[in-house]
Amino acid sequence: MRKFARLLQTVVLGALIAVAGHGLAAAPAASDTHLPLPWVTRGPEGVHASGAALADGLTGTVLWSRELNTSLPIASITKVMTALVVINSGALDRAVTVPGEVVGYCAEHDGSTAGLVPGEVLTGRQLLYALLLPSGCDAAYALAEAYGPGQGGFIAAMNETARRMGLGGTNFTDPSGLPNPTDHSTYSTPADLVTLGLRAMSLPVFREIVGSRSYGVPAGPGNRAHLWETTNGMLGDYPGAVGIKTGNTDAAGTCLLFETVRAGIPMIGVVLHSSDYSADVAQADAERMLNWAYNPILTALPIG
Repeated sequence: MRKFARLLQTVVLGALIAVAGHGLAAAPAASDTHLPLPWVTRGPEGVHASGAALADGLTGTVLWSRELNTSLPIASITKVMTALVVINSGALDRAVTVPGEVVGYCAEHDGSTAGLVPGEVLTGRQLLYALLLPSGCDAAYALAEAYGPGQGGFIAAMNETARRMGLGGTNFTDPSGLPNPTDHSTYSTPADLVTLGLRAMSLPVFREIVGSRSYGVPAGPGNRAHLWETTNGMLGDYPGAVGIKTGNTDAAGTCLLFETVRAGIPMIGVVLHSSDYSADVAQADAERMLNWAYNPILTALPIG
């Protein structure tokens, strides 16, 4: 029975990808793309996001989208690229001293913080938890200073990485996604963010971090104690949620890049500007999209 279930799962997912690909090729340009999947006749209802995409988590084939290639502010989803640049450096255990400038940087832009103290020393790996769980803009600044080296060098590396990945609708001017220098200077598209999310989630260290609901660092000779908790409410709330990143600024509204795995079937998606301020609305948008895709599949699979 288990082998049969796995075979059926593969057949269902293969059909989803094949028909979705056909639907994308044949569909006219529109604000909302609804694909004629064999067991779904229309897209998810009640999604508030200005831009959105849902894709299968194996190939990145888009199953449903809204403004797929429209560039929009992405707020702290930017930190996914920040983490990717740091991880690609291969030097996660290097000691990083938190610079004094983090206080003014976060205060000037009203950025979320991980409670870092100037002068304390943490590893790059620890700072990635501070970056991705509580969405610490202070951690983003500290990592950029250390791995750039400097803000300018690091932002250049972010944009070069985006260029190599083919993210043509993406631009970074700040390692946190804060409105620096303007509300709209850091931006991306739903299509680009699906690609970025897939790349980041393919890295075990990144996947482990964003799948964590909390992470603690004990006090040491060079640092205070920290306990960081994720801002991603889908972890623990939605079955199969495995990550990845929230975001919120005045211009971007509430945003969420997310991935789930149910019955062994991965889905990845993003919602941009679901609401001006409510993270709950962004999460509800993501859940509506996922339920639209998963419910018919899970009904068809003989898996408990």
